[in-house]
Amino acid sequence: MKASRFFIGTLKEAPADAEIVSHKLMMRAGMIRRVAGGIYDYMPIGLRSVRKVEAIVREEMNRAGALELLMPAVQPAELWQESGRWEQYGPELLRFKDRHERDFVMGPTHEEVVTDIARRDIKSYRQLPVNFYQIQTKFRDEIRPRFGVMRGREFIMKDAYSFDKDRDGLAESYRKMYEAYVRIFTRIGLEFRAVAADNGSIGGSGSHEFHVIADTGEDDIAYCPDSDFAANVEAADALPLIAQRAAPTEELKKTPTPGAAKCEAVAQLLNIPLEKTIKSIVLATENEGAEPTIWLLMLRGDHSLNDIKTGKLPGLAGYRFASEAEIIEWFGTPPGYLGPIGTKKPVRVIADRTVANMSDFVVGTNEVDYHTTGVNWGRDLPEPEVADIRNVVAGDPSPDGKGTLEICRGIEVGHVFQLGTKYSDSMGATFLDENGKPARMQMGCYGIGVTRVLGAAIEQNFDDRGIIWPEAIAPFEVVICPMGYDRSDAVREQADKLYATLQEAGIDVILDDRGERPGVMFADWELIGVPHRIVIGDRGLKEGKLEYQGRRDTEATLLPVDEAAGAVTAKVRAALGK
Repeated sequence: MKASRFFIGTLKEAPADAEIVSHKLMMRAGMIRRVAGGIYDYMPIGLRSVRKVEAIVREEMNRAGALELLMPAVQPAELWQESGRWEQYGPELLRFKDRHERDFVMGPTHEEVVTDIARRDIKSYRQLPVNFYQIQTKFRDEIRPRFGVMRGREFIMKDAYSFDKDRDGLAESYRKMYEAYVRIFTRIGLEFRAVAADNGSIGGSGSHEFHVIADTGEDDIAYCPDSDFAANVEAADALPLIAQRAAPTEELKKTPTPGAAKCEAVAQLLNIPLEKTIKSIVLATENEGAEPTIWLLMLRGDHSLNDIKTGKLPGLAGYRFASEAEIIEWFGTPPGYLGPIGTKKPVRVIADRTVANMSDFVVGTNEVDYHTTGVNWGRDLPEPEVADIRNVVAGDPSPDGKGTLEICRGIEVGHVFQLGTKYSDSMGATFLDENGKPARMQMGCYGIGVTRVLGAAIEQNFDDRGIIWPEAIAPFEVVICPMGYDRSDAVREQADKLYATLQEAGIDVILDDRGERPGVMFADWELIGVPHRIVIGDRGLKEGKLEYQGRRDTEATLLPVDEAAGAVTAKVRAALGK
């Protein structure tokens, strides 16, 4: 490729609405252009990187035995109504009617469509296992699209769906996809972690997210440096921090705490550790034709509620936070001084695992400006229901028993799910087993955010000059920057020769023949992030040398003219593991 025949649209400044590094640099490098909120054009230089990600994904999916197909972006509402997600999915599902007033959606994912394919075309266990995948544009109507391609409304995704005859088969399909994902992100050149995760709106049982480690990530990842344990904070088990409950040593006492409505203020006022205080959170669940059930969740004062874990507890699906009126009705006081002792009406009490092992702790008295100190289970309170309802924090014991947890930030770029029979049950996807009897297909679901990978890679690889692409997904591997291409016959002849030699060697090279000043050329290609740069000038040619500099190098090195093509080719292949 020659730059004069290519479209290079670099900008000196990023648009004002670009918030994070990847958004700013993708706009400045001319990779994307905004069309509407969360919707972008992928310009030629950006699309080159998209296609390189797609090629790696496609190669590894094929290697794992998956079969590529293409499903429609527009899906009939009937399929979503069958699965139950028409009502469940929420406002991110873009719904519309065609000219015949029939309901459709713009597909955010394709579980329903692929299950419909399977139930129509798979009749026998002999056709299983099978794994279908596609690379296709998706649409999710995010209420607040932001961060460029990191949280857009329209994006490119690889989604795959496996069908097996039993749970053992599903486990094997899941293993193959997990291993394929490890190969994909390793080949792309990302620092990543596979973490245990919640299934969210997709449903099913076990799942893992693949996160690129970056400070700008939206997810907190709990991991153990001394083992392989890693999980999204929302899914990580929080073990009790107190192994065994101690015997009471304090008397139960109503204690004045004027103006201290938060645990931190109570601890400071009473001159006690925050860890001795209890945070009371009041939830409500609806009961048809009757008043709601009110729940009191008890957490240590320095811990926070995990809403994902909470929503999975028996009876708490679809919970909401209780209104102030409900809190006053059940507890007799506004929020800030709530506790389990002396409620006006019965409440369901759930204590976090750590709280269940505490003694001599402090709770609200259900009276403004008072707390109760010296509270103990059994003596002052009935034994509670116990559950894991909190977020883990750094320093917690690792659930695998092999050390303590640390927390880092991650950008989710892939997710693998074991769906089981969630969709085959609701949509009637059956096959005839070895005994000729109908059985439900076991499903898995596996997604990669192709365009999000670009943003994640940049968040992990940049400097003050621009992007530093991992070799495998750079828009070009090598750029040739001739000094005075339009003025020097010797420079032009050597640049054209080197360009042809690198092309013949299979190197993805661009020759900047625009005749720009060196500073402009260098700034453009450093911003765009091409991994290898060769500079050709009259002075160097007189000495038989060319100047080479890797994008991460602090200084350039000189290469003999006759050896430059071979040396750079070797560097590119080594970086790609070839």
